[in-house]
Amino acid sequence: MTDLKATPGSPLASDGDPCTDLGLNGVAPDIEKKAGPGSIEDTQQQKDSAFKSLGLLDRFLALWIFLAMLIGILLGNFVENVGPALQKGKFVGVSVPIAIGLLVMMYPILCKVQYEALHHVFRKREIWVQIGFSIVVNWIVAPLVMMALAWAFLPDKQGLREGLILVGIARCIAMVLIWTGLAGGDNEYCAILVAVNSFLQIVLFAPLALLFIKVISHGGPGVSVSYSTVATSVGVFLGIPLGAAILTRFTLLKIGGEKFYNQVFLRFAAPWSLIGLLFTILVLFASQGHQVVHQIVSVVRVAAPLVVYFAVIFFLTLLVTHKLGFGYKLAATQSFTAASNNFELAIAVAVATFGADSDQALAATVGPLIEVPVLLGLVYVVKWYAQRRAWKD
Repeated sequence: MTDLKATPGSPLASDGDPCTDLGLNGVAPDIEKKAGPGSIEDTQQQKDSAFKSLGLLDRFLALWIFLAMLIGILLGNFVENVGPALQKGKFVGVSVPIAIGLLVMMYPILCKVQYEALHHVFRKREIWVQIGFSIVVNWIVAPLVMMALAWAFLPDKQGLREGLILVGIARCIAMVLIWTGLAGGDNEYCAILVAVNSFLQIVLFAPLALLFIKVISHGGPGVSVSYSTVATSVGVFLGIPLGAAILTRFTLLKIGGEKFYNQVFLRFAAPWSLIGLLFTILVLFASQGHQVVHQIVSVVRVAAPLVVYFAVIFFLTLLVTHKLGFGYKLAATQSFTAASNNFELAIAVAVATFGADSDQALAATVGPLIEVPVLLGLVYVVKWYAQRRAWKD
Protein backbone atom coordinates (compact mmCIF):
# COMPACT_ATOMS: atom_id res chain seq x y z
CA MET A 1 0.00 0.00 0.00
CA THR A 2 1.22 3.47 -0.83
CA ASP A 3 2.79 5.30 2.06
CA LEU A 4 0.93 8.58 2.40
CA LYS A 5 2.72 11.65 3.55
CA ALA A 6 2.40 15.39 3.35
CA THR A 7 5.36 16.63 1.36
CA PRO A 8 6.32 20.30 1.24
CA GLY A 9 4.11 22.20 -1.15
CA SER A 10 1.46 19.48 -1.28
CA PRO A 11 -2.14 20.14 -0.30
CA LEU A 12 -1.55 18.20 2.91
CA ALA A 13 1.54 20.14 3.91
CA SER A 14 0.88 22.00 7.13
CA ASP A 15 2.10 25.50 7.79
CA GLY A 16 3.96 24.11 10.75
CA ASP A 17 4.33 21.20 13.07
CA PRO A 18 0.99 19.88 14.32
CA CYS A 19 2.01 20.57 17.87
CA THR A 20 2.94 24.14 16.98
CA ASP A 21 -0.60 24.49 15.67
CA LEU A 22 -1.87 23.67 19.16
CA GLY A 23 0.64 25.84 20.97
CA LEU A 24 2.65 22.71 21.75
CA ASN A 25 5.83 23.25 19.82
CA GLY A 26 8.37 20.70 20.93
CA VAL A 27 6.01 18.32 22.74
CA ALA A 28 5.92 15.72 19.98
CA PRO A 29 9.13 13.83 19.41
CA ASP A 30 11.23 14.65 16.41
CA ILE A 31 10.33 11.61 14.35
CA GLU A 32 11.55 13.17 11.15
CA LYS A 33 15.19 13.00 12.15
CA LYS A 34 17.17 10.03 13.31
CA ALA A 35 20.28 10.66 15.30
CA GLY A 36 23.36 9.24 13.68
CA PRO A 37 26.40 7.74 15.39
CA GLY A 38 28.05 10.08 17.80
CA SER A 39 25.10 12.48 17.91
CA ILE A 40 23.32 11.11 20.99
CA GLU A 41 24.63 13.85 23.26
CA ASP A 42 23.68 16.59 20.78
CA THR A 43 20.22 15.09 20.40
CA GLN A 44 19.71 15.06 24.17
CA GLN A 45 20.81 18.70 24.40
CA GLN A 46 18.32 19.61 21.66
CA LYS A 47 15.52 17.86 23.55
CA ASP A 48 16.43 19.62 26.80
CA SER A 49 16.50 22.97 24.99
CA ALA A 50 13.15 22.29 23.32
CA PHE A 51 11.58 21.37 26.66
CA LYS A 52 12.87 24.53 28.33
CA SER A 53 11.55 26.67 25.46
CA LEU A 54 7.98 25.48 26.01
CA GLY A 55 5.43 27.63 27.78
CA LEU A 56 4.19 26.66 31.23
CA LEU A 57 0.92 25.27 29.85
CA ASP A 58 2.65 23.07 27.28
CA ARG A 59 5.55 21.91 29.43
CA PHE A 60 3.43 20.32 32.14
CA LEU A 61 0.32 19.44 30.13
CA ALA A 62 -0.14 16.01 31.75
CA LEU A 63 0.10 17.60 35.21
CA TRP A 64 -2.53 20.24 34.36
CA ILE A 65 -4.92 17.59 33.03
CA PHE A 66 -4.65 15.46 36.16
CA LEU A 67 -4.97 18.56 38.36
CA ALA A 68 -8.13 19.53 36.45
CA MET A 69 -9.56 16.06 37.10
CA LEU A 70 -8.59 16.15 40.79
CA ILE A 71 -9.93 19.67 41.38
CA GLY A 72 -13.15 18.75 39.58
CA ILE A 73 -13.73 15.69 41.79
CA LEU A 74 -12.95 17.71 44.94
CA LEU A 75 -15.36 20.48 43.90
CA GLY A 76 -18.07 17.95 43.12
CA ASN A 77 -17.77 16.33 46.54
CA PHE A 78 -16.90 19.15 48.94
CA VAL A 79 -18.57 22.26 47.47
CA GLU A 80 -22.30 22.13 48.00
CA ASN A 81 -24.54 22.00 44.91
CA VAL A 82 -21.68 22.40 42.41
CA GLY A 83 -22.71 19.32 40.43
CA PRO A 84 -26.43 20.17 40.17
CA ALA A 85 -25.61 23.82 39.36
CA LEU A 86 -23.37 22.80 36.45
CA GLN A 87 -26.08 20.49 35.12
CA LYS A 88 -28.93 23.01 35.29
CA GLY A 89 -28.44 24.75 31.96
CA LYS A 90 -28.64 22.38 29.00
CA PHE A 91 -27.59 22.95 25.40
CA VAL A 92 -28.65 20.10 23.06
CA GLY A 93 -28.65 17.71 26.00
CA VAL A 94 -25.22 18.69 27.36
CA SER A 95 -24.54 21.14 30.20
CA VAL A 96 -23.81 24.66 28.96
CA PRO A 97 -20.29 24.88 30.53
CA ILE A 98 -19.24 21.60 28.88
CA ALA A 99 -20.72 22.73 25.56
CA ILE A 100 -18.75 26.00 25.76
CA GLY A 101 -15.55 24.13 26.59
CA LEU A 102 -15.97 21.76 23.64
CA LEU A 103 -16.59 24.61 21.18
CA VAL A 104 -13.60 26.61 22.47
CA MET A 105 -11.44 23.47 22.31
CA MET A 106 -12.28 22.63 18.69
CA TYR A 107 -12.31 26.06 17.05
CA PRO A 108 -8.54 26.86 17.01
CA ILE A 109 -7.66 23.40 15.66
CA LEU A 110 -10.17 23.65 12.83
CA CYS A 111 -8.83 27.13 11.98
CA LYS A 112 -5.54 25.46 11.01
CA VAL A 113 -7.01 23.18 8.33
CA GLN A 114 -6.27 24.38 4.78
CA TYR A 115 -9.80 24.20 3.42
CA GLU A 116 -8.80 25.94 0.22
CA ALA A 117 -6.61 22.95 -0.71
CA LEU A 118 -8.93 20.09 0.25
CA HIS A 119 -10.32 19.71 -3.27
CA HIS A 120 -6.83 18.60 -4.34
CA VAL A 121 -6.74 16.04 -1.54
CA PHE A 122 -9.97 14.33 -2.59
CA ARG A 123 -8.58 13.75 -6.08
CA LYS A 124 -6.04 11.33 -4.65
CA ARG A 125 -6.76 7.62 -4.35
CA GLU A 126 -4.89 7.47 -1.06
CA ILE A 127 -7.41 9.60 0.81
CA TRP A 128 -10.19 7.19 -0.14
CA VAL A 129 -8.06 4.31 1.16
CA GLN A 130 -7.71 6.18 4.46
CA ILE A 131 -11.44 6.94 4.62
CA GLY A 132 -12.35 3.33 3.83
CA PHE A 133 -9.97 2.01 6.49
CA SER A 134 -11.37 4.45 9.04
CA ILE A 135 -14.98 3.48 8.29
CA VAL A 136 -14.25 -0.23 8.80
CA VAL A 137 -12.45 0.34 12.11
CA ASN A 138 -14.84 2.96 13.49
CA TRP A 139 -18.19 1.57 12.42
CA ILE A 140 -17.65 -2.20 12.40
CA VAL A 141 -14.66 -3.22 14.53
CA ALA A 142 -14.91 -0.71 17.41
CA PRO A 143 -18.65 -1.14 18.17
CA LEU A 144 -18.32 -4.95 18.05
CA VAL A 145 -15.33 -4.87 20.40
CA MET A 146 -17.18 -2.61 22.84
CA MET A 147 -20.28 -4.82 22.80
CA ALA A 148 -18.17 -7.94 23.39
CA LEU A 149 -16.34 -6.31 26.31
CA ALA A 150 -19.60 -4.99 27.78
CA TRP A 151 -21.04 -8.51 27.82
CA ALA A 152 -17.79 -10.02 29.12
CA PHE A 153 -17.44 -7.58 32.04
CA LEU A 154 -21.10 -6.77 32.77
CA PRO A 155 -23.24 -9.84 32.02
CA ASP A 156 -25.48 -9.10 35.03
CA LYS A 157 -25.86 -5.33 34.54
CA GLN A 158 -28.06 -4.57 31.54
CA GLY A 159 -28.20 -0.82 32.12
CA LEU A 160 -24.44 -0.34 32.44
CA ARG A 161 -23.92 -2.65 29.48
CA GLU A 162 -26.26 -0.63 27.27
CA GLY A 163 -24.53 2.60 28.29
CA LEU A 164 -21.18 1.18 27.21
CA ILE A 165 -22.64 0.09 23.88
CA LEU A 166 -23.83 3.66 23.27
CA VAL A 167 -20.30 4.92 23.99
CA GLY A 168 -18.85 2.41 21.52
CA ILE A 169 -21.18 3.50 18.72
CA ALA A 170 -20.59 7.24 19.25
CA ARG A 171 -17.50 8.05 17.19
CA CYS A 172 -15.44 11.04 18.26
CA ILE A 173 -15.75 14.43 16.56
CA ALA A 174 -14.08 16.64 19.18
CA MET A 175 -11.23 15.54 21.46
CA VAL A 176 -9.68 13.35 18.76
CA LEU A 177 -8.38 16.58 17.21
CA ILE A 178 -6.56 17.34 20.46
CA TRP A 179 -5.05 13.85 20.87
CA THR A 180 -3.96 13.75 17.21
CA GLY A 181 -2.25 17.12 17.51
CA LEU A 182 -0.51 16.20 20.76
CA ALA A 183 0.81 12.99 19.22
CA GLY A 184 2.10 14.76 16.11
CA GLY A 185 -0.51 13.25 13.79
CA ASP A 186 -1.91 14.75 10.60
CA ASN A 187 -4.47 17.40 11.57
CA GLU A 188 -5.88 17.80 8.07
CA TYR A 189 -6.49 14.09 7.57
CA CYS A 190 -7.99 14.03 11.06
CA ALA A 191 -10.39 16.83 10.11
CA ILE A 192 -11.45 14.86 7.02
CA LEU A 193 -12.05 11.68 9.05
CA VAL A 194 -14.00 13.69 11.64
CA ALA A 195 -16.22 15.13 8.89
CA VAL A 196 -16.86 11.63 7.48
CA ASN A 197 -17.64 10.22 10.93
CA SER A 198 -19.97 13.14 11.63
CA PHE A 199 -22.03 12.42 8.52
CA LEU A 200 -22.08 8.68 9.22
CA GLN A 201 -23.02 9.36 12.83
CA ILE A 202 -26.21 11.09 11.74
CA VAL A 203 -27.06 8.19 9.42
CA LEU A 204 -25.86 5.17 11.42
CA PHE A 205 -25.98 5.94 15.15
CA ALA A 206 -29.71 5.39 15.70
CA PRO A 207 -30.03 2.13 13.69
CA LEU A 208 -26.80 0.73 15.16
CA ALA A 209 -27.97 1.55 18.69
CA LEU A 210 -31.21 -0.32 18.05
CA LEU A 211 -29.32 -3.21 16.42
CA PHE A 212 -26.76 -3.68 19.20
CA ILE A 213 -29.03 -2.93 22.18
CA LYS A 214 -32.47 -4.15 21.12
CA VAL A 215 -31.82 -6.88 18.53
CA ILE A 216 -28.46 -8.45 19.42
CA SER A 217 -28.49 -7.76 23.18
CA HIS A 218 -32.27 -8.18 23.55
CA GLY A 219 -32.72 -4.87 25.35
CA GLY A 220 -36.02 -3.64 26.75
CA PRO A 221 -38.93 -2.66 24.48
CA GLY A 222 -38.63 0.98 25.54
CA VAL A 223 -35.30 1.48 23.74
CA SER A 224 -35.67 4.17 21.10
CA VAL A 225 -33.01 6.52 19.75
CA SER A 226 -34.08 9.74 18.06
CA TYR A 227 -32.44 10.75 14.77
CA SER A 228 -33.05 14.40 15.64
CA THR A 229 -31.09 14.07 18.91
CA VAL A 230 -28.10 12.65 17.06
CA ALA A 231 -28.25 15.13 14.17
CA THR A 232 -28.58 18.10 16.53
CA SER A 233 -25.61 17.02 18.66
CA VAL A 234 -23.36 16.49 15.64
CA GLY A 235 -24.55 19.67 13.97
CA VAL A 236 -23.79 21.78 17.03
CA PHE A 237 -20.49 20.34 18.24
CA LEU A 238 -18.97 20.03 14.77
CA GLY A 239 -21.03 22.46 12.69
CA ILE A 240 -20.59 25.57 14.82
CA PRO A 241 -16.78 25.46 15.25
CA LEU A 242 -16.27 24.20 11.69
CA GLY A 243 -18.40 26.97 10.18
CA ALA A 244 -16.72 29.59 12.36
CA ALA A 245 -13.25 28.27 11.46
CA ILE A 246 -13.94 28.30 7.71
CA LEU A 247 -15.36 31.83 7.89
CA THR A 248 -12.43 33.02 10.01
CA ARG A 249 -9.79 31.47 7.76
CA PHE A 250 -11.10 32.83 4.46
CA THR A 251 -11.89 36.26 5.91
CA LEU A 252 -8.56 36.81 7.66
CA LEU A 253 -6.52 35.38 4.78
CA LYS A 254 -8.21 37.86 2.47
CA ILE A 255 -7.89 40.83 4.82
CA GLY A 256 -4.53 40.24 6.50
CA GLY A 257 -2.78 37.74 4.25
CA GLU A 258 -1.15 34.39 4.99
CA LYS A 259 1.68 35.79 7.11
CA PHE A 260 -0.71 37.60 9.47
CA TYR A 261 -2.98 34.57 9.72
CA ASN A 262 -0.21 32.07 10.50
CA GLN A 263 2.10 34.19 12.62
CA VAL A 264 -0.37 36.42 14.47
CA PHE A 265 -3.87 34.95 14.56
CA LEU A 266 -2.93 31.27 14.94
CA ARG A 267 -0.34 32.06 17.61
CA PHE A 268 -3.06 33.84 19.57
CA ALA A 269 -5.74 31.19 18.99
CA ALA A 270 -3.66 28.02 19.48
CA PRO A 271 -3.44 27.98 23.32
CA TRP A 272 -7.23 28.22 23.59
CA SER A 273 -7.54 24.60 22.46
CA LEU A 274 -5.78 23.42 25.60
CA ILE A 275 -7.55 25.96 27.80
CA GLY A 276 -10.86 24.65 26.45
CA LEU A 277 -9.73 21.07 27.07
CA LEU A 278 -8.74 21.76 30.69
CA PHE A 279 -11.96 23.68 31.33
CA THR A 280 -14.07 20.87 29.86
CA ILE A 281 -12.29 18.25 31.97
CA LEU A 282 -12.64 20.31 35.16
CA VAL A 283 -16.38 20.93 34.60
CA LEU A 284 -17.01 17.31 33.61
CA PHE A 285 -15.36 15.91 36.72
CA ALA A 286 -16.95 18.56 38.97
CA SER A 287 -20.44 17.85 37.67
CA GLN A 288 -20.03 14.07 38.03
CA GLY A 289 -17.59 13.91 40.96
CA HIS A 290 -20.23 13.19 43.60
CA GLN A 291 -21.79 10.43 41.51
CA VAL A 292 -18.39 8.86 40.83
CA VAL A 293 -17.49 8.67 44.53
CA HIS A 294 -20.88 7.47 45.77
CA GLN A 295 -21.35 4.82 43.08
CA ILE A 296 -17.74 3.71 43.07
CA VAL A 297 -18.51 0.00 42.58
CA SER A 298 -20.48 0.65 39.40
CA VAL A 299 -17.86 3.13 38.21
CA VAL A 300 -15.05 0.59 38.68
CA ARG A 301 -17.04 -2.12 36.89
CA VAL A 302 -17.62 0.22 33.93
CA ALA A 303 -14.03 1.49 33.97
CA ALA A 304 -12.50 -1.97 33.52
CA PRO A 305 -13.96 -2.73 30.05
CA LEU A 306 -13.35 0.87 28.99
CA VAL A 307 -9.63 0.69 29.75
CA VAL A 308 -9.37 -2.59 27.85
CA TYR A 309 -11.40 -1.15 24.96
CA PHE A 310 -9.25 1.96 24.51
CA ALA A 311 -6.02 -0.04 24.67
CA VAL A 312 -7.18 -2.84 22.34
CA ILE A 313 -8.65 -0.56 19.67
CA PHE A 314 -5.69 1.83 19.76
CA PHE A 315 -2.91 -0.74 19.56
CA LEU A 316 -4.78 -2.95 17.10
CA THR A 317 -5.20 0.01 14.74
CA LEU A 318 -1.60 1.12 15.28
CA LEU A 319 -0.28 -2.38 14.56
CA VAL A 320 -2.35 -2.81 11.40
CA THR A 321 -1.44 0.62 10.03
CA HIS A 322 2.24 -0.03 10.75
CA LYS A 323 2.07 -3.39 8.95
CA LEU A 324 0.30 -1.76 5.99
CA GLY A 325 3.12 0.76 5.65
CA PHE A 326 1.31 3.91 6.76
CA GLY A 327 3.55 6.79 7.81
CA TYR A 328 3.61 7.74 11.49
CA LYS A 329 1.35 10.78 11.19
CA LEU A 330 -1.41 8.88 9.40
CA ALA A 331 -1.09 5.84 11.67
CA ALA A 332 -1.37 8.02 14.78
CA THR A 333 -4.35 9.84 13.28
CA GLN A 334 -6.16 6.59 12.48
CA SER A 335 -5.38 5.10 15.90
CA PHE A 336 -6.66 8.05 17.91
CA THR A 337 -9.72 8.40 15.67
CA ALA A 338 -10.54 4.73 16.30
CA ALA A 339 -9.97 4.89 20.07
CA SER A 340 -11.80 8.16 20.73
CA ASN A 341 -15.52 8.44 21.38
CA ASN A 342 -18.19 11.13 21.19
CA PHE A 343 -19.02 11.27 24.90
CA GLU A 344 -21.30 14.30 24.61
CA LEU A 345 -23.53 12.42 22.14
CA ALA A 346 -23.52 9.20 24.19
CA ILE A 347 -24.46 11.11 27.35
CA ALA A 348 -27.17 13.12 25.56
CA VAL A 349 -28.76 10.00 24.04
CA ALA A 350 -28.52 8.01 27.29
CA VAL A 351 -30.18 10.80 29.29
CA ALA A 352 -32.88 11.44 26.68
CA THR A 353 -33.67 7.73 26.25
CA PHE A 354 -33.22 6.22 29.72
CA GLY A 355 -33.22 9.19 32.12
CA ALA A 356 -30.53 11.19 33.94
CA ASP A 357 -30.40 8.79 36.91
CA SER A 358 -30.24 5.60 34.83
CA ASP A 359 -27.39 3.09 34.75
CA GLN A 360 -27.05 3.82 31.04
CA ALA A 361 -26.39 7.51 31.77
CA LEU A 362 -23.87 6.60 34.50
CA ALA A 363 -21.94 4.33 32.12
CA ALA A 364 -21.91 7.00 29.40
CA THR A 365 -20.66 9.56 31.94
CA VAL A 366 -17.83 7.32 33.12
CA GLY A 367 -16.65 7.03 29.50
CA PRO A 368 -14.85 10.39 29.24
CA LEU A 369 -13.57 10.12 32.82
CA ILE A 370 -11.60 7.06 31.72
CA GLU A 371 -10.92 8.16 28.15
CA VAL A 372 -9.08 11.37 29.04
CA PRO A 373 -6.28 9.89 31.21
CA VAL A 374 -5.96 6.72 29.10
CA LEU A 375 -5.65 8.54 25.77
CA LEU A 376 -3.30 11.10 27.29
CA GLY A 377 -1.10 8.19 28.34
CA LEU A 378 -1.33 6.71 24.84
CA VAL A 379 -0.09 10.02 23.40
CA TYR A 380 3.19 9.57 25.27
CA VAL A 381 3.34 5.85 24.50
CA VAL A 382 2.94 6.30 20.74
CA LYS A 383 5.50 9.12 20.66
CA TRP A 384 7.98 6.94 22.55
CA TYR A 385 7.29 4.01 20.21
CA ALA A 386 7.74 6.16 17.10
CA GLN A 387 11.02 7.53 18.39
CA ARG A 388 12.30 4.10 19.42
CA ARG A 389 11.43 2.57 16.03
CA ALA A 390 12.49 5.65 14.05
CA TRP A 391 9.03 5.53 12.48
CA LYS A 392 8.94 8.22 9.82
CA ASP A 393 6.52 9.46 7.18
